[in-house]
Amino acid sequence: DAGSSVEEMEFNWDEYLEDTGATAAPHGSFKHVDTSLQNGFAPGMKLEVAVKSDQNTYWVATIITTCGQLLLLRYDGYGEDRKADFWCDIMTADLHPIGWCEQNKKVLKVPEGIKDKIPDQEEFLQRVLKGACSAPANLLEGLHRGKNPLDLIAPGSRLELQNVRDTLEAWIVNVVENVGGRLKLRFEGLEDSDKFDQWLFYLDPFLHQVGWAAQHGYSLQPPLAIRSLKSETDWQEILKKVKEEEEESSVPTDLFKDKPVIGVHSFSEGMKLEAVDPMAPFVISPATVLKVYNEKYFMIEIDDLRPERTTSQSYICHVNSAGLFPVQWSLKNGLHLSPPPGYPGQDFDWADYLKQCGAEAAPQSCFPLLTSDHGFKENMKLEAVNPVDPEEVCIATVTKLKDSYLWLQLEGSKKPIPDCIVSVESMNIFPVGWCETNGYQLRPPRKAIVNKQKKIAVVQPEKQILSSRTVHDGLKNQELNSSDSVVINGKYCCPKIYFNHRCFSGPYLNKGRIAELPQSVGPGNCVLVLKEVLTLLINAAYKPSRVLRELQLDEEAAWHGHGETLKAK
Repeated sequence: DAGSSVEEMEFNWDEYLEDTGATAAPHGSFKHVDTSLQNGFAPGMKLEVAVKSDQNTYWVATIITTCGQLLLLRYDGYGEDRKADFWCDIMTADLHPIGWCEQNKKVLKVPEGIKDKIPDQEEFLQRVLKGACSAPANLLEGLHRGKNPLDLIAPGSRLELQNVRDTLEAWIVNVVENVGGRLKLRFEGLEDSDKFDQWLFYLDPFLHQVGWAAQHGYSLQPPLAIRSLKSETDWQEILKKVKEEEEESSVPTDLFKDKPVIGVHSFSEGMKLEAVDPMAPFVISPATVLKVYNEKYFMIEIDDLRPERTTSQSYICHVNSAGLFPVQWSLKNGLHLSPPPGYPGQDFDWADYLKQCGAEAAPQSCFPLLTSDHGFKENMKLEAVNPVDPEEVCIATVTKLKDSYLWLQLEGSKKPIPDCIVSVESMNIFPVGWCETNGYQLRPPRKAIVNKQKKIAVVQPEKQILSSRTVHDGLKNQELNSSDSVVINGKYCCPKIYFNHRCFSGPYLNKGRIAELPQSVGPGNCVLVLKEVLTLLINAAYKPSRVLRELQLDEEAAWHGHGETLKAK
């Protein structure tokens, strides 16, 4: 009808899930996404914080929880007493790493509220700071202050990328784009060409900070695919320039602390196994360990028996590389094993094949244990990178599961492709809404989607009572007119916020998450309280980015106020 269109209208995940009767894969199943959302601060870290009653003195505080760029702190000495907990904004509060006061000749002094509990300040500090973890200095001071660590990987940043197709040598790559930790990378020296660009998640085990190759004994060489594009002299000049500019474009080492650690493997050259080619992850094929580099890396080649073949499908792996299985894994799991090209007949038999090749099967001990405890189920929806065209992120449906592996059907790709085989730990799969949250285009399904008329209910509360938790106790249970301003300690503050506790949450907010919100907001200036309330509400939504969009100011404000940036996780 007139309200329908094909691929033109804006895609809406909520409506799509409702129309298809499907459920979204749980957010907790995407560990790499959870890691990317961490702000670098964690509960239990300690800081030196200015004492509110005496701004010239400081005291040690512990992070209780984090919410975006807000930290909930408790001065050491209060123990489990929550009454003095307070929120502060990293960007505006007087916060410093442990040891800052001593270095800058500032006074550490016990706050009045706990003076009686700490008779010996020096002994107390020695005890609570023994083995303590300080909040990162680089996130509290300088240009990085208040920034999400992931945002420090900005366009123009440089990293080192190992060549996984033919050698282990590394080369410099430039970050062209950072989409929620998914990086578009361009080889140094190819600034005007995007032909060899790659997309990788920042936690990829083959991606490193500048200087990694030298530290680990690998040479810096451009990959074979681009080496002939410039002379050896040109490449050396490029390398020299990179080293001169290293400090300007480097990325903090802390960003890579959560990268998967590569363990020791036990493969030997000539061993046979079953494998999924990461460049075409649609079938499981017989493969051979072609070369062992060292205790961490080895090369796999997808078997091809054709005498006329001119190229090989080979790639470098480590012990935890996805898509490596022991011989007979497909048979045991009722899956089709694709015979090698050139194999006589369609009925592939491993015993005959091993005898024919004079090879041995890689023992079970070479492979990590596979788990089924991951939260994914058949027919669940998620977002996934198209392996044929990594620029595309598509709607994906889980069509099959075996141990730690998913078979995904991608919708809306420019060219239809078979179901993809991916690990549940793949960094190329994302939860529903990830693209929208990060401002990236999700490929919509090809089907026509009918615009539905929406009904909106507006509820007017009978009484507007200002919550006693948002302002000074003196205003408790006062009924205010809509034109009133809140006065705290003789000063006019932000417009009041009404809380209707009898009202059910609307369709945007998740009732379960609402129930988990703190029962009070911390003391502090009104702008900070408002920011805390809004941040908590945004992140209690089914779809935080949607609520954020409702609150967004899209045009220049007619009033002159204080602007604040809010982010949705």
